[in-house]
Amino acid sequence: MIQWSSHAPIYLHRDPVDFRKAINGLAVIVSEAMALAPCEPALFVFCNKSRTQIKVLYWDDTGFALWQKRLEKERFKWPRKQNESTISISHEQWSWLLRGFDMSRLTPHQSLHYTEVA
Repeated sequence: MIQWSSHAPIYLHRDPVDFRKAINGLAVIVSEAMALAPCEPALFVFCNKSRTQIKVLYWDDTGFALWQKRLEKERFKWPRKQNESTISISHEQWSWLLRGFDMSRLTPHQSLHYTEVA
């Protein structure tokens, strides 16, 4: 089982990616299109056009690693209506994405901030 740090940020590249790209091609997307450093301790997540596969590029202190998941019948609920090309998600949202939930529809209760008790 792959263990990713719970402190590592997770970045989704919103637009579909040609899945013939491997580590070098995805690292170029991270640095140029996403304007991030591919060697930072983060997960960079990409989806194919049909949303049946995702790839995760990450640096593990000794080199790049590439992880891939392919769905056999379903599609990933990929956030496509965002204005930004790079989307930062939480580890909880990452778990939802991998399990097939639509992240945009799962919203927690609104945070409340009071200064007094009524």
